[in-house]
Amino acid sequence: MKRTYQLLVVLLIFIGTSVAGCISQMSTESSLQSPQVTVYPASKNSVSYEYASDEMLAEDVTSEVYVSERKTITSVEMSIEVDNASRTVDDIITMTTAAGGYVSSSSVYDLSYDSTPRQEGYVTVRIPSENYTAFVKDIENLGDLSSKSITGTDVTEEYIDLEARLNNLQKQEKRLTEILNMSNTVEEVLSVEQELERVRGEIDSLTGRLQYLDNRIDLATINIRVTEPTPITHSWGMRDALSSSVQGFVSTVRAMVILVGYLLPIAIVLSVLITIVFVIGRQVHRKR
Repeated sequence: MKRTYQLLVVLLIFIGTSVAGCISQMSTESSLQSPQVTVYPASKNSVSYEYASDEMLAEDVTSEVYVSERKTITSVEMSIEVDNASRTVDDIITMTTAAGGYVSSSSVYDLSYDSTPRQEGYVTVRIPSENYTAFVKDIENLGDLSSKSITGTDVTEEYIDLEARLNNLQKQEKRLTEILNMSNTVEEVLSVEQELERVRGEIDSLTGRLQYLDNRIDLATINIRVTEPTPITHSWGMRDALSSSVQGFVSTVRAMVILVGYLLPIAIVLSVLITIVFVIGRQVHRKR
């Protein structure tokens, strides 16, 4: 009986060891089959956001926004046909003010080359870039749209270059000012002031160009042509017939003048030849 218990204990230990080995092997195989994830070391330029300061994070975010922002100049050309050009131009001016823009130029005039009185107008407005899409749609609702074209000019590269040059010049200005304060002789002062004047002139030039670009970027330019439709007139065609007959008469007279111009030299030559032959014939007749 005692021997039987010993065998049973040995059997239980063997079974437990086998089960533990199977579990360990399954765990090893599972770890071998799982995908390997490679962790690359951080580059020298990378920033650990876990330990980065607030200033570093702000600078990094500002840099990303600056690079991703595009600088585009928007221009729109459109033409609409309306019943009353003068009234429509006044409506466009009112809508421009409501949209936060301003009118650059406007004009309305009569079409003098047409027998039927009609008016035509031109309006150039500047609208904030974020509002110009809605503004264009409102203009289209004023009448029948004849044509529309939108042009976007990307000036991001020029803008970034100007800002970089301006930043460098401002640093030069600061350094030159410090050198000027440390100058001791008149020659040094005059030399530094001359260079400082040149740098400040370039700063003013670049600042003016950036302000111009900012204005063109922030405000879209929209040129609008307003026309009235050509009225359809009903007549018996007497005016057109009279006009055609006059034109035909003028064309006939013109053709006759041209024909006379061609035939006149020939007639003169023939007259001279006939006169010579006639004179020679009379002289021969007298000799006989």
